[in-house]
Amino acid sequence: MSDSLNDSNAPSNLLNVGCGQRFHNAWTNIDLESTDPRVQQYDITKGLPFKDQQYDAVYHSHVLEHLDPADGERLLDDCYRVLKPGGILRIVIPNLEQIATLYLENHRQAWDGDQTAAMNYDWIKLELLDQLVRSHSGGRMGQYMAGDELSNSEFVESRVGDEFSRCQNFEQNRPAQKNPNVGERIKASFKQAKKQFTRWIVRRLMGKDALKSFDEGLFRNQGEIHRWMYDRHSLRTLCQSRGFVDFTVQSATGSFIEGYETFELDAVDGNVRKPDSLFVECRRPNEKFQKESTQERSAA
Repeated sequence: MSDSLNDSNAPSNLLNVGCGQRFHNAWTNIDLESTDPRVQQYDITKGLPFKDQQYDAVYHSHVLEHLDPADGERLLDDCYRVLKPGGILRIVIPNLEQIATLYLENHRQAWDGDQTAAMNYDWIKLELLDQLVRSHSGGRMGQYMAGDELSNSEFVESRVGDEFSRCQNFEQNRPAQKNPNVGERIKASFKQAKKQFTRWIVRRLMGKDALKSFDEGLFRNQGEIHRWMYDRHSLRTLCQSRGFVDFTVQSATGSFIEGYETFELDAVDGNVRKPDSLFVECRRPNEKFQKESTQERSAA
């Protein structure tokens, strides 16, 4: 990924939705929060703020699973809208099929007494459930990876890629915090005061259990948890229901998007960033296909 700073408003025919910290100057990059001038801040649950048929390709990685199914459908509908006819949608999500397969394999071997499989089973069960149910940041997966000595560290790293080293060395590699300006400090202070006052009201009126539920609800709405999971079959069904065609399972570097590997969004120097992922692509039909499909549906 280039370190040079291009004009964030420069025209691009490529859109990266929910980019986080991984983006490229050749793309239009948007996310809920922006920590870089090259990323436009926007809440995608309000719809994509772009014109119809504006982009040749739309990409989102580990975004769809954070939306409830209805919001996920709306996101795909909006991706379809902003894509040009024949445009490519690339989706990256946690691979439920792969997780389930590893869960069953390690469960069976652990039951038969394999101690290595028993440790791997502990991890893969967390991988299956933790981000669906956690009530605090990082959850049990974060606690597991932060452990001093992991006997199955190689297996865990093979599942989560560069997230493993980041979690292991979080304190040493914590990014330097920028000093916020006066306006940002006032805004943050007001937000924190508002939260604490609301917590006080909840506790006074409803008690400790209600306060615990309130805090958990706040956390679960911050975007960290998974609200749904997909495998290749359910995702293909979903994409086809929104009008996409040519659904194809890809690798981290394989793509119909021209020059995709050079953007290093899913792999860096051949190393897959999120090995637990399912990589897929599909297309918005071209105009000829759309007309033919419409005629076929009318005839039926």
